[in-house]
Amino acid sequence: MTKSFFFEFAKRNVRLHWLRSLLAVLGIVIGVVAIASMGILGNSLVLAISDSLSSVGDSVIVTPHTGGGVMGGSTGDYISDRDLEQIRRAVAPDITIPVYSGGSRMKVGSEDTAGSIYGLDPDDIAVLLEIREGSYLRGASSAMAGARFAEENNIKVGTRITVGDKGSLRVVGILEERGMGFDINPDYGIVVEDRWFEAAYDQDGYDMVIVKVRDLNTIEDVKNAIDKQLNRRETVVDVIDTKAILETILTTFGQISTFTTAIGGISLIVAGVSILNIMMMSVTERIKEIGVLRSIGTQKKEVRSIFLYEALILGLIGGIIGGVLSFVGGYAISIVMLETTKFLFYPSSLVYILYGVTFGVVTSLLSGLYPAWKASNLNPIEA
Repeated sequence: MTKSFFFEFAKRNVRLHWLRSLLAVLGIVIGVVAIASMGILGNSLVLAISDSLSSVGDSVIVTPHTGGGVMGGSTGDYISDRDLEQIRRAVAPDITIPVYSGGSRMKVGSEDTAGSIYGLDPDDIAVLLEIREGSYLRGASSAMAGARFAEENNIKVGTRITVGDKGSLRVVGILEERGMGFDINPDYGIVVEDRWFEAAYDQDGYDMVIVKVRDLNTIEDVKNAIDKQLNRRETVVDVIDTKAILETILTTFGQISTFTTAIGGISLIVAGVSILNIMMMSVTERIKEIGVLRSIGTQKKEVRSIFLYEALILGLIGGIIGGVLSFVGGYAISIVMLETTKFLFYPSSLVYILYGVTFGVVTSLLSGLYPAWKASNLNPIEA
């Protein structure tokens, strides 16, 4: 007898016991959807965070050390001009960007609001920020508004913003949304010229210095050079490597993704137990049928193949349906949680559907191994 005969025999058995087969398939579907959907969600989160933070993964951030002394030139609260020059010498030819930062109550038209304020040298702005509308700073009385700040306060190019009692600024540009960062977060504030900030707040020193590293392979060397130059006698500044922070965050979220996918796999294991139970019941109910097949010369491996084919059919049906539903579920989850579906179509996300389907089929086959072995080893006379 040919293999196709035993495959057709298995298909007939699945149809005859359609309710049990439906329940087994449902278990596989739930397991596949759980694995694939959790995997897609976890990977999409990692991709979203990576996309949001990748623009600052090439930076070394220098901030005043809390409680630092004055021997290195720092006041302990700010980074002095002397410190800035030492940093520039240590990291040359990489770009060094000094930053003033603060926050204030503001008035847009007749509406009161609040936001962050960053003071930057106009020549450095294009290195850190992209313009969406209007232009970069033009004069000390101009400002650029962050994307979210402009949206929430209905700010357009030409709008005037009054910053506390520091005076009025005219908005000449709206920035592209930058997202979360380790250095500056101008989305909910404004950017002004460093000259205006220094005059308005009479601040003697910078709040941070950002070093944009051209070659990521040298980022550790840059960090060590700054530390060696400024912290020889005592700790004057803190030096943060954003690449290391970014890698740590992505690794953590990757582990979370793996954990959530493993939780989804538990439901598939439960489905495998259900299939094992169904197949064992099938063997018990068909003892006479198996005895007849064996008595007419059917070999043990051919009897095994019948039950393995049944398990394979159940796994394939459940896996395919689960794969389709996983894509739909991943699409819905992406819209609800991430408000975008672009990460769903990345190969690293879609591969979880393949993982789920494969795991579903393999679980079905493994669940059918023992029942198939038991059926093939029944004594034909006793059966």
